[in-house]
Amino acid sequence: MNKIILTGKAASGKDHLRKILEGRGFIYGISYTTRPRRNNEKDGNDYYFISDQEFKDKINSNFWYEWSIFNGWYYGTSKEQFNDKCNLFIMTPIGISNINTIDRNMCTVIYLDIPINERMNRLKSRFMPGDSLDRRLIEDEKDFEIFKDFDLRITDPNF
Repeated sequence: MNKIILTGKAASGKDHLRKILEGRGFIYGISYTTRPRRNNEKDGNDYYFISDQEFKDKINSNFWYEWSIFNGWYYGTSKEQFNDKCNLFIMTPIGISNINTIDRNMCTVIYLDIPINERMNRLKSRFMPGDSLDRRLIEDEKDFEIFKDFDLRITDPNF
């Protein structure tokens, strides 16, 4: 099954594009995370919110297709989602690097590389429990510093 993987820094429009693609029949693989839930997020819709211990237990039981630590929180995609159920994902560069070569050849990675001023304006309107705007921007720059494993790069914030 061919897959689309969306990636980008905070407030680059990943969820916006995900919803467009879902409206066209793509099946989104909801990521698991240990980060705090934002006010507008729903468990099982935006993410599966689980504890650090639950995440680590799933690591030990070989549950994950890929997982990573990003901004101090765990994120992951289950084997069942990636192999059998879904064809649309949001991943970090670290998560993408964990995709095996055969599967990567069946994926189209879309990198939303939106200008920082636009992303800052979007981030200022978000409530981010346990996080700050400055820290997000710094961590994103580190995470994407050498990222090149994408097939399509979108730089227009009005895509």
